[in-house]
Amino acid sequence: MAPIPKPPAEPHDNPDAYVGLEQARAERLAREKGWSTVRSLPPGAIITMEYRSGRLNFEVKDGRVARSWKG
Repeated sequence: MAPIPKPPAEPHDNPDAYVGLEQARAERLAREKGWSTVRSLPPGAIITMEYRSGRLNFEVKDGRVARSWKG
């Protein structure tokens, strides 16, 4: 029997700390803090709602993070 895959760990990090940062800087910081996936989206983007451990999402408006959330 194959082993059950283990989802990536989530860093102990506050997503709200990225709000207001320039997109490239926010993405770089998130990866440095251990997020396995960083996803930047335009406002109102249609996305799936599945939760992915280790993923940090950014809503980017005018080159800056307007909203940030896990999963």
